[in-house]
Amino acid sequence: MFAYSKGKEKENGFVSMPKGLHIGVAGWSYPHWEGLVYERGQGKGTHALEQISRMVDVVEVNTSFYQPLKAEVTRLWMRKVEANPAFRFTAKMHQQFTHQRRLEPGDIAVFKQGLLPMLKARSLGAVLMQFPWSFRFTKENREFFIELRRAFHEFPLVAEMRHDSWISEEAIGTFLDYHVGFCNMDQPAWTRATPPTSYLTSRIGYVRLHGRNPLNSLGNFEPGAARGRQHDYLYPLEELAAWKQRIDRVHRFADATFVIFNNDAAAKSVVNALELEGLFGRPHCQAPGELIRRYPAALAGCSRKGSYQPSLFEAA
Repeated sequence: MFAYSKGKEKENGFVSMPKGLHIGVAGWSYPHWEGLVYERGQGKGTHALEQISRMVDVVEVNTSFYQPLKAEVTRLWMRKVEANPAFRFTAKMHQQFTHQRRLEPGDIAVFKQGLLPMLKARSLGAVLMQFPWSFRFTKENREFFIELRRAFHEFPLVAEMRHDSWISEEAIGTFLDYHVGFCNMDQPAWTRATPPTSYLTSRIGYVRLHGRNPLNSLGNFEPGAARGRQHDYLYPLEELAAWKQRIDRVHRFADATFVIFNNDAAAKSVVNALELEGLFGRPHCQAPGELIRRYPAALAGCSRKGSYQPSLFEAA
């Protein structure tokens, strides 16, 4: 049902991943990426998006977790990534729906409006319903899950379940019955934490890699821990290779698969995304010079990226 040919192709100078596979990062506008991923003074807003789209094939929009997006902004974002025809967006659903469980019709409509340009342009790969560890598989939560799916029936949905009760046979059946993609995740070990999996429950495969730093326990955040410490983890090659095998199993029958690195501290998500692209056969890696200098072993096969030439970009 989900199988199709997955060749490699080259469009406008970009050598693509196996067809339908998109590897990238969560977020792109981080102050701590300036001077490392972006030239200083050029790492904010859409100019940064244009640059990151020349390194990876997907970004997960994280600001949508905190506020609805505006249609004019998402249209601008799509224009900024036009140079990479393989590029896609995914977006996190607003926390008022997944965490506060408030499904007001007006709020739902506003949230949808910002994503519709991407959906219509086929630039939106998925909307991620990120649930907290406390959201366990119960009858009540299953019913809410179904209600939320129906509220956003127009959109391709995936769900990240951080509590391992959601990998039971009945829970996975709910994903299958309602055509919601299962987010396979990597997270630090914690009580009843969802372990690494390779499930495909819809046409969309999804993987989120949070790193294994114990300060980033998704079930019990350390009070006051800075995001930089929580997301500070560089996957070694052997762990990436293990995840490649899982991704291969997922992508074998998926129409599209999205792999998102969420270990953004010191741009380690970008480094690991470039490494994983190499494992999947992208023949030539280009990376910012400062990133190569900082991570010489991980990016040993990369050449310095020439994307910092001002002529390649519009003025900020």
